[in-house]
Amino acid sequence: MGRIRVLPDQVANKIAAGEVVERPASVVKELLENSLDAGATSLRVEVESGGRRLIRIVDDGCGMLRDDALLAFERHATSKLRDVKDLLSISTLGFRGEALPSIASVSRLVLETRSAEETTGTRIEIAGGKMLRCEEAALGGGTAITVRDLFFNVPARKKFLRTEQTELAHIASLVTHYSLAHPDKTFQLTSGPTELLHVTPVATLQERVYQVFGSQVLEDLVEIGVREKELFMPAPSVPPSEAIAEYRREPDEPPTRLFRLMGFFSRPQVQKGNRNSIYVFVNGRLIRDRLLLHALSSAYHNLMPSSAYPFALLFLECDAEEVDVNVHPSKTEVRFRHGSFVHDFVRDSLRERLMESRPAPSFASGTASARPMASPAQAAAKLPYSEFSQMIENEPPAGASVLEPAAPSLPEFSLRPAAGPSPRLDFSAPPIPVTPGPPPSGKLSRRLDAHGEFPAGSIPPPETSLTALSDLRPLGQVHESFIIAAGRDGLWIIDQHVAHERILFEQIMKQRAAGRVETQRLLMPLILQLTAEQQIDYARIADELNASGFETEPFGNRTIAVKAAPAAVGAADLEKMIYEILEIAETELRGASLDDLRRGICASLACRAAIKINMRLDAAKMEWLLRALAETDCPMSCPHGRPIAMHYSTREILKAFHRI
Repeated sequence: MGRIRVLPDQVANKIAAGEVVERPASVVKELLENSLDAGATSLRVEVESGGRRLIRIVDDGCGMLRDDALLAFERHATSKLRDVKDLLSISTLGFRGEALPSIASVSRLVLETRSAEETTGTRIEIAGGKMLRCEEAALGGGTAITVRDLFFNVPARKKFLRTEQTELAHIASLVTHYSLAHPDKTFQLTSGPTELLHVTPVATLQERVYQVFGSQVLEDLVEIGVREKELFMPAPSVPPSEAIAEYRREPDEPPTRLFRLMGFFSRPQVQKGNRNSIYVFVNGRLIRDRLLLHALSSAYHNLMPSSAYPFALLFLECDAEEVDVNVHPSKTEVRFRHGSFVHDFVRDSLRERLMESRPAPSFASGTASARPMASPAQAAAKLPYSEFSQMIENEPPAGASVLEPAAPSLPEFSLRPAAGPSPRLDFSAPPIPVTPGPPPSGKLSRRLDAHGEFPAGSIPPPETSLTALSDLRPLGQVHESFIIAAGRDGLWIIDQHVAHERILFEQIMKQRAAGRVETQRLLMPLILQLTAEQQIDYARIADELNASGFETEPFGNRTIAVKAAPAAVGAADLEKMIYEILEIAETELRGASLDDLRRGICASLACRAAIKINMRLDAAKMEWLLRALAETDCPMSCPHGRPIAMHYSTREILKAFHRI
C-alpha cells in the first residue's frame, strides 16, 4: 500500500481552519465580510467570554436560499467566483469559500437565513464539521450565524488563546475598523450586557470618525480630501526597457488606471509608540501592507522621530485588477501590480497635504500628543489596544532618518555664545517686559463680577495653521532658548534651535538639488581610518557625500582623505560628522533609500550649523528667525521630528483664567 493518501474532508477543514481561524477575531472578520458582501446595512455582533463561548453576527443582507445554505459549508464553495479570470479582478471581501466550513469544523455553529425569494427560512446546525440537522424555520430576512465553544474539539489551539480581555480587544478593534470603512451602515458590538460600540449611518467619513473617536481626536487630524492620480501604461508596441517594464499593459487593457486616496492623518506632534493607530483599507478591505506603511512613514520623514508613529485612517481605491488580494488565507495582505507607483502616490499625497495645511500644535492641558486615540469600544471595556493592525515590530522603522542629531558646535549665524563654562539653562533671565494695552472700552456684553468679562465677540477664531508665524510679534526669550511671541490668537513658544535647524535644512536641500552647495577647502587633507564595514558603506554613499559638499577619495587600504567640506561644518566637527555618517547600523543604512540618506546628511549639517539653546538673541534676530521660519515649506517640525512651535490660543487662556 502506498504512503500518499487523500485527507478526509474533516481533517482538511481543520487544517484550513488553522490558517483562516487564528482567534475569535478571525471568525468575526470572516463573518462580517460575508455580511457586507450580502449587502447588509445593519450588522450586530454579540460576543461572550472574548468570543470563546459565543460569537453571534446578525445582518439584514440578502440571505440565502435553502440549497445555497447547504452548499455554503462545502469546501471552496462560493458565490463570488465563476472561473479563473475572476481571480484577476476580485471586488468582494470574501471569495475563497473556506471560511464557513473551516469555522464549522472547530465550533458548534448554527446558521439561520432567509432569502426574499422564499417564504420560510433555513436553520442548519453543525458541530465539529458534522451536520446535525437542517430544517425550515420562520425567520425574518437576512442571516444570523451563531458560533459557540470555539476550538472545543481542538484543545491544542484553544490553549494558545490569550485572555478574554485581549481577545475581546481584537474583536473590538476589528469591528471599529469596519465601521470606519462603511460609514453608511449601522454597527453594534456587545459583550454580554455591555455595549462597546454602536454607530448609525452618517453621510461623511468625518462624521463617522467623530462617532468612533470623539471630537478631541478629530481636532488633531488633517483631512486628506480626495487625491487622485492616473497611471499611464505604455502600449505593447513601446520597446521594452527597465524603466517602463513595470508599467507595460496587455493589448486589451485601458491606457490609464485611476488611483484615489482619502482619509485622515494626524499632525506630526501626535506621536504613537506603535502602529496600532494606523488603519489602512484598500477597496474597502482592511489590510496590513508593508508597502503602504512604508509610504506613510516616508511622508513623515524629517517631521517625526523615527521611533514614533502617527494616527492614520487611509482609504485607497483602485481598479480591482491593480491589486491581488489572494496572497494570504486571511486576506489581510495584498500585492499591488504597480507597487512603486502606489507607494509614491500615497507618500506624496500625504506630504503635500501636510505642507498645505501646516497644522499648528497646541500644548494645552489636553495636548494632542498626550491624548489617547482609542475607540469608545476599548475605552468602555478598558481593553489593551489590539495588535490587529500591528506589523512586525522588531524590523527597523520604514522611512526612518538614517542620521541622528549630533552634539552641538559653534553656529554659523553671526552669533557666538559668551565665553565661559559650557552652555546651560540660565534660570536667572530677566522678566519679559509687557506693554500695557488700551483701557477697557466699556462695551462688555455683561458683567459676571467686579473683574469684568472678556467680550465674546472679540475672541478670535483659533489658529489651526502655522501660516500665522509670519504675523507673530516676538516678546522675548525664556532661558535664552525659547522665543515667546504674540499673534492674532494667543501666545506662541518657538524653540530657536530647531526653528533655525529647519530653515537651514531646507536651504541646504535646495542648494543640494541645484548643485550649488557652499564648500570650504581644507589646508591639509583630513585622513580617516575606516573599518571593513565602514569601507563598504563609504563605497555606497561616496557620491552622496561628494554631492553634499564633501570632497573625499580613497587613500590606501581602509583609509579616506577629506579635502573639502560644507561651509557650515566647523573644522572641529568634521571628523566626528564623517564617522557619524559611516557608523550607522548596517541594517538601517542598507535598508534606507538614497533620498533618505540625502535628507539625513542635510539634517545633520543643519543641526550642527543652527543656533543653540542658551544663546541670547536681540529683537531683530528673533524677528528674522520667525519670518524665515514662516517661509519654509514645513515649519511644523525640525528635520529630526521635534516640534518647532507650540501654540496657546486665546480661548485656552481665557478658559484657564475662568473668563469663559
